[in-house]
Amino acid sequence: MKRIRLGAAILNQTPLDWEGNTSRIMQAIDDARQREVSVLCLPELCITGYGCEDMFLSPAVWQTAWDMLLKIVPNTPDMVVSVGLPLYLTNGVYNVACVIADRQIVGFVPKQHLAGDGLHYEPRWFRAWPAETISDYHRDGNSWPIGDLIFECDDVRLGFEICEDAWVAGRPGNRMAECGVDVILNPSASHFAFGKHETRKRFVLEGSRSFGVSYVYANLVGNEAGRAIYDGGALIASSGDLLAAGPRFGFHDVHLTVADVDVELTRTRRAGIHSMPVDVSDDVHDRIARIAGSLSAAMTRCSETADASAESETDEFIQAMSLALFDYMRKSRSNGFVISMSGGADSSATACLVRCMVERAIAALGADGFREKLSCVKNIDQASDADSAMKLLLSGVYQATRNSSETTRAAAEAVTAAVGGGFYHLDVDGIVAQYTAIVENAIGRNLEWESDDIALQNIQARTRAPSVWMFANLKNALLLSTSNRSEAAVGYATMDGDTSGGLSPIAGIDKAFLREWLTLLETDGSAGCAPVGALALVNQQQPTAELRPSEFEQTDEGDLMPYPLLDEIEGLAIRDKLSPQEILARLTESHDEYSTDQLIEWLKRFFRLWSRNQWKRERYAPSFHVDDKNLDPRTWCRFPILSGGFEYELGQL
Repeated sequence: MKRIRLGAAILNQTPLDWEGNTSRIMQAIDDARQREVSVLCLPELCITGYGCEDMFLSPAVWQTAWDMLLKIVPNTPDMVVSVGLPLYLTNGVYNVACVIADRQIVGFVPKQHLAGDGLHYEPRWFRAWPAETISDYHRDGNSWPIGDLIFECDDVRLGFEICEDAWVAGRPGNRMAECGVDVILNPSASHFAFGKHETRKRFVLEGSRSFGVSYVYANLVGNEAGRAIYDGGALIASSGDLLAAGPRFGFHDVHLTVADVDVELTRTRRAGIHSMPVDVSDDVHDRIARIAGSLSAAMTRCSETADASAESETDEFIQAMSLALFDYMRKSRSNGFVISMSGGADSSATACLVRCMVERAIAALGADGFREKLSCVKNIDQASDADSAMKLLLSGVYQATRNSSETTRAAAEAVTAAVGGGFYHLDVDGIVAQYTAIVENAIGRNLEWESDDIALQNIQARTRAPSVWMFANLKNALLLSTSNRSEAAVGYATMDGDTSGGLSPIAGIDKAFLREWLTLLETDGSAGCAPVGALALVNQQQPTAELRPSEFEQTDEGDLMPYPLLDEIEGLAIRDKLSPQEILARLTESHDEYSTDQLIEWLKRFFRLWSRNQWKRERYAPSFHVDDKNLDPRTWCRFPILSGGFEYELGQL
């Protein structure tokens, strides 16, 4: 038998945080050495961070990344370590894994398949490396092999699939299996989306089985650059068996997952296939050979084991949002959050997410670790538990007009108090009246609901923005916008009113999902977060903007359509790209509770509002990416601001 210990590191990196990123890489290597890991895989582009955007085209970034690499190399005695960085090579920039063996660079493997869909834009910055091509990289008087390489270390053959390489039909692993590779390393920066982790597990397991190899998958974790959330979830598999699975959505900056594998056993799947190792110098072979002692160490499987059951979408939602909010706050050096509490589902959900963030972070880090990671927050040393932390981190502001009800005020105050935030009640009706009077004097007539409905609604929402922004400025806190996905689809929001904020965390979550989650959270809690009984005051209401006088009995679904139907239409129209006629055919088959005329009316409303309000989606505050078919025009769904508005198609209904 020939056993080796493999390691996959999960890192919480930040774009262009040179010293921080390098320090976390060093910590991962040190942790791996203490656990006698022989081969360590670090995430894709971990030196720079994955989300550097157009800074990947900066020569200064290439140079600094190289400088950081040279600091890392001496810290790798008796180990093989893969480190990700951008590398400029004569005709362009490549996304590469640098292979270091016993304190010496032995080669570079560039990514062959670049992700260019959805939130990915890799072809803008990088060139794809052609398969089965090897060249030389010259720098500072040295030369190293670069390309579609296989490395041989102590008679163990190593190959690479870098993130997207494993998601394509013609995976590099197919060729590596033919060449007798024993271990495939996959350094990734694979963002979170609902259910995506199960897909990753399948390609890791299937790759290890069909290629007859051991497979190591490493990933980023946390909110790296603002929108994308990384869930970690390191995986190590061998011959179709999952040996180790690391935690997901962790609050620690570094986590190491390790497993021992039997190389001889994996080779039984590749009988008769010959290896094609890289021909490196005798000196390098001698250095690599000294790794043999650690390659043969440790004979037991590690304690991390795979969770056999997939997590629910609700659990993934809480875990992803909690970690994303935590990282966004600390990396933006903000002093907590401010929310305009309306007493409705959206603002209540946002406030509850902040509470979940605090509870989950303290549970993961302990009170001391929590305070240390939030050192940017004023008086954070006073936070001994979740309740005291929430008093520092959350301010809820309810802003009443004459059309506000006691029901929503009571709900806003109760939910804010229940999650532990500070509550402020402002009466802005006088300001609304002043704005209205100014305009009435200018146009020489009174504004009436029958003729000026939208203007009278919007002035109330917009009047609330300056006051709540003032709270955010006074506290040096993040103002959280509370717009949801369903409203974003049809522009059911007041620009510079309820859309105001520096971050819109739930803009990728539909209203029906939020309401179901709030019902669950009220009674049972969710993903380790305690129940919030005060949500009963929210859950018993029909969602309403509460901008018209009470006699109008305004509700959101009355203005739009039933939320579940709106979400269904959005999925068919935007995700599946079906025409209005095709959608109508689907809806008439599945919704006999509505007449065809009613469905046509709602379809026309959706497509016209969708087309008319693209400019609003373009201006929304940054939102978290949780669904690989979301509506954010900067990360997934691009649509023209000006268009024909589907009028021809709607005319055919």
